Amino acid sequence: MLPLGFQLTDEELPKVSLTMASLAQVTPIMAIQTGRCQRCQQRALAPLPDGRQYCTACVGLGRVTTTTKLWRLPSGPANPSAMTWRGTLTPAQKQAAQAALTAVDQGRDFLLWAVTGAGKTEMLFPVVAAFLSRGQRVAIASPRVDVVRELAPRFAQAFAQASLAVLYGGSAWPENPADLTVTTTHQLLRYYRHFDLMVVDEVDAFPYTQTPMLAAAVKQARRGPTIFLSATPDKPMQQAVRRQQLAVAFLPRRFHGAPLPVPQLRLTALKQVPKQLGKRDLALLQSLAADRRVLVFVPRIAWLKPLAAHLQQVGLAVRTAHAADSDRAAVVQAFRQGKFTVLLTTTILERGVTIPRCAVVVVAADDPQFSASGLIQMAGRAGRSAANPDDPVWFLARHVTLAQVEAIHAIRQMNRRQS
Repeated sequence: MLPLGFQLTDEELPKVSLTMASLAQVTPIMAIQTGRCQRCQQRALAPLPDGRQYCTACVGLGRVTTTTKLWRLPSGPANPSAMTWRGTLTPAQKQAAQAALTAVDQGRDFLLWAVTGAGKTEMLFPVVAAFLSRGQRVAIASPRVDVVRELAPRFAQAFAQASLAVLYGGSAWPENPADLTVTTTHQLLRYYRHFDLMVVDEVDAFPYTQTPMLAAAVKQARRGPTIFLSATPDKPMQQAVRRQQLAVAFLPRRFHGAPLPVPQLRLTALKQVPKQLGKRDLALLQSLAADRRVLVFVPRIAWLKPLAAHLQQVGLAVRTAHAADSDRAAVVQAFRQGKFTVLLTTTILERGVTIPRCAVVVVAADDPQFSASGLIQMAGRAGRSAANPDDPVWFLARHVTLAQVEAIHAIRQMNRRQS
């Protein structure tokens, strides 16, 4: 039987009973008068040679044209379930979780503004538990596949009694509607007024901030309020907080109470990058790798292979991970398990990844590819463990840039707000 709450195209619609089909609202996917695609709510139509038009905005989920029909099926309630997580929250975390629950119970959207490593996921558990206990559906969405993969097992363990769907490009589609869905924001385009609570993690991350279609997908997939999570909310979201259009809780402290590691900025020539690091920078990396794992960020995928070869030649155990690497989930897991020492990566791993006892090095931190918020997120991979809250962070750069200055200043400001 077809799951409820989906909005599916003709090609995605399996054979269903006449009873199930009679429940669907069937509509042309293109609103010709407005030029708007009904799946993604964008005006991005382009012509085909046969005279039809197709939507260029959501073509990544399969091409839809002016002859495609969209099947929208009503959503049913979830099965009530209880939380199986038995951990505890700090007083500050409890206060933030209660503020979030109060706001969403009133139908208000909410921003959980918390530093990296503050325990945002754990703070969500009581809120999600309240909705699931009432037989309501919950979605945890993120723009990044790696964040979805990181979050899914944690929610599966915390809500073992609830049915769980984990969705991203290439994953299996659930045969039945799940109580709890952990998904990329792109996959929300296949839902219509389905979720009683929507949570959007890393709301400031690419591609969410640069893709209006994804914000439209969030609005279309929900039938209740939204909780936004961010360590670095953008200016429009901060303005919404100041105008009291968005409820908020602010946590400047990590769960273990230690300050955020402040990046150390080293001005260095980097003349041989990406073929090799200079002697001084190489010595720094070898020193860091002597007693901890090291996450090394570079601005471009093309840098990974030559720099990894150089580091291997000097005896470091190195692997790489980037957006086009189908094995990156396994590579990150092996890194987490300590099977090698240095992980070279791009900004794909700036968020949602927790590695205990891990230093961070950003090579060419002055590159335009690295924004202030991105540098804050990369630095936030260090010091997340209570056992090693002082993991070092280094920015290696030819020049001082505004992004570096803003990132270091913001981290220091957070630390001052803790005291």
